[in-house]
Amino acid sequence: MGRNLLKREQAITFVKETFSTHLRQALNLIPISSPLIVLDGTGINDDLNGIERPVSFPIKSLNEERAVVVHSLAKWKRVRLKELELEPEEGIITDMRALRPDEDYSPIHSIYVDQWDWEKTIHSENRNLNYLKETVKKIYAALVETEKAVEHQYPERRAILPEQIFFISSEELLSKYPGHSPKERENAIAKEYGAVFIYGIGGELSNGFSHDGRAADYDDWSTENDAGYKGLNGDILVWNPLLNSAFELSSMGIRVNKEALVKQLEIRNCTERSKLSFHQMLLSDLLPESIGGGIGQSRVCMFMLKLAHIGEVQVSIWDPERKEKLAGENIFLL
Repeated sequence: MGRNLLKREQAITFVKETFSTHLRQALNLIPISSPLIVLDGTGINDDLNGIERPVSFPIKSLNEERAVVVHSLAKWKRVRLKELELEPEEGIITDMRALRPDEDYSPIHSIYVDQWDWEKTIHSENRNLNYLKETVKKIYAALVETEKAVEHQYPERRAILPEQIFFISSEELLSKYPGHSPKERENAIAKEYGAVFIYGIGGELSNGFSHDGRAADYDDWSTENDAGYKGLNGDILVWNPLLNSAFELSSMGIRVNKEALVKQLEIRNCTERSKLSFHQMLLSDLLPESIGGGIGQSRVCMFMLKLAHIGEVQVSIWDPERKEKLAGENIFLL
């Protein structure tokens, strides 16, 4: 078993190196360092859906000021773009490591998160749906090329991604499958097209519910787009035949400008956040317009290597009963 695990580790490294190289070239991204922890109360940490609890602890050398382990780097990256003085169409990429202790265990979720977190400065006139779609196409092309490289290196891992990704708004998706839950709609559209980008995620749809939750202060999910719907963000999903379900690889979007930030803070009844340092920087025109997102490293490795559980490609904490049950199914966690 040990040699098989070693081969798997080598395959994981191959996937990560191949995809990150393609992604950096496609989006003109510069690798940088990034934090595991940030100070609490700055507004820098990603609030995800707004209810998840970050890991928090006091720092003795800072008079017990509290720090939090990041959920992701959605807002930190935008500040870093300013600090690095990057020009439009220049961006950054980093290996983000996070802890999300409120995640529910599943074959695609653990409490440990590893992402390629990227962010890119853009011209204000590129805050539109067409620019978002063109960026998605570049990311998707990097995924397709990576899968082909994996098949060439490991012929038993057959490439299955379609050459093109399909685009649909969350409102159109609701109209197409009105009797389905959001996850059922994702499964249906991903199975039909093989790869899909659902855009406009976070705002209220015509049925009174959002497709999925989004924090108010990084992705722009409220601005009307060129297609007549709302939102300049979305998710890249592919069909995973091994799990028989849609499989999210990336959440991304054009970030809020100050008008969208004010609107979304009001919609979410959290206008008090406008006093935080990150929000003050944005409201004072101190941050660049940007687009960015996170791409799950373990998710990409799972898909490319045709594995059934995220614990096969990352080291996390699992209960012994779960590990034993999976081993009985010939699924061995790292």
